[in-house]
Parts: sequence; C-alpha cells; structure tokens
Amino acid sequence: MKKEILAGVRRENKFSPNHVGNDAAIFNLVVSFLRERGYVVNEYDESEFVSSNIKEKVIFNMSRSEAAIKKLQQLEDEGCVITNSGYGIENCTREKMTRLLMKNHVPYPESLIVETSLSIIELLQEKKMNQCWLKRGDFHVIHKEDVSFARHPEEAQGILSEYAMRGIERAVINRHLIGDLIKFYAVRGTDFFYWFYPFDLHHSKFGHEQINGKATGIPFSENEMREICSEAAEVLNVDIYGGDCIISPDGEIRIIDLNDWPSFAPCRDMAAPYIGMAIERIVKKQVCHY
Repeated sequence: MKKEILAGVRRENKFSPNHVGNDAAIFNLVVSFLRERGYVVNEYDESEFVSSNIKEKVIFNMSRSEAAIKKLQQLEDEGCVITNSGYGIENCTREKMTRLLMKNHVPYPESLIVETSLSIIELLQEKKMNQCWLKRGDFHVIHKEDVSFARHPEEAQGILSEYAMRGIERAVINRHLIGDLIKFYAVRGTDFFYWFYPFDLHHSKFGHEQINGKATGIPFSENEMREICSEAAEVLNVDIYGGDCIISPDGEIRIIDLNDWPSFAPCRDMAAPYIGMAIERIVKKQVCHY
C-alpha cells in the first residue's frame, strides 16, 4: 500500500516567545505519531516552506509568518488540504478575531478597534473602561508589549502611542474582566479538551496571568465552556487551538483569546495523538477529494 506523504511546517522561533522548546516538543510528538502510523512526513521550517516548491498535497503546520500564511492560502486555493488553514491562522490575529467573534455573538469582552494615532482617554472614560488590555491588531504576538494591561486611560494612551511609534497602525482594546482566568487546549472534531488555572501551575508566557491572580474556584459549566470554545474555533476556522477564558464571579464564561496551534505544554503527551488523528482525517479528505 502506498504511503501518504505529508508536509509538516515548524513554527519559526521568533513566533514562539518564551515557548520555543514547548512548541517544538508538540510538533515533534505529532510527527512521531504520524510516522508510527506509516506516513512519510517531510519537515520544513517556515522560511524553507516559503522558498520550496511544495509537492505534498496534505500539510499540517504551526506557521505564523505573513509569507508562510499567504503561501498556505495559495496552496489551499489550489486544492491542498491544510490544517490549520492559512485563512484560520490569519483569523487569529487580534483585529480579525475580535471582529469575527463579536459579529458571531461569541461571548467576548466589550472591545474597541482603534487607530494608534488617536487620542483615546476621553473615549475610555466615556465607556467607563478604566482598566483594559491593549493588543496589536495587525499580527500575532511577538513581543511582551504586544499585549499590555492598562490600569487607567492615561496609561492606555501611553501604550497606544508606543504602538504607533513601533509602526503598529491599529490596536484592539478589551475591557478588563474580573474573575478566574482559565487556559484551555482543544482539537476540533475530537473529544480532546483540557483546561487548567495557569496561575496555579505557574504557566505563563509574559506574566500577564498575575493581573487576575490566583483563581478562587468559581463554579462554572465545563460543557458550556467547551461549547463556547468550539464555537469560537469554528468561527475562526481553526482545528488545533487553545486560548483563555474568564469566569466572572457569577459564573459567566467569556473567551478572551484564541490561538492557532499553541504549545499544549501541560498536556502535550495526551494531546499529540488527537492532533495526529485530526491530521489523519484530512488525509482521508484529500483521498476522497481525488
């Protein structure tokens, strides 16, 4: 029986801030799983993927660079089957994600999308959005400052001005939500869903978990959280994903972030087979396509 040949694209290190080893680890586990199942996996770095004449018709990837995303979209348009979709990865950039989640009524914080050249102090005061999060709107997080907490409108204005000086033209401003911070990981189309309190496990990329502090164990519906996260992933068109939710003191669940193929660091050994099986499904989809 002919073995299927797959392309696997690693994430470029600069798009794994403080998580280079964790991102590499989950990718390696998935590659090993697929090879054990009899697949041939050709591995590429993002830059190598962009410059290569890709022949594989099934591609799984952790890409984040603009050039790699554009190439994924082109290959998808030409008939390749890809996870995560280049379109889905682009949808996880902050401005597009915010617009899509709000448009589709996914539970999400009150948010503004602004030009970084604007004066926002009066706007935030008018909205009573005293504490808020500012996030670069155009791209994925690379630096710690790409997601910043502001304790008052004047601080928010300073952060926005710094974005403008860095050449970032647009930003998303999310209202700060009080409650328990939860991090989750999931694989669409499978039973895999894992959540935990990141503060308790000292799991952090930039230390932002300190803002909400130690979780108090507010009761909530795990099934409802699964449904909200799954709905968000469907809206954004990603299969392998993770993110963050806030559980308010009254048990309301709102998603505050969703990322395409995160590190799955606390659960990678459990997650890798589910990710591998999700990739197997797209292999079968490709076979049926032809």
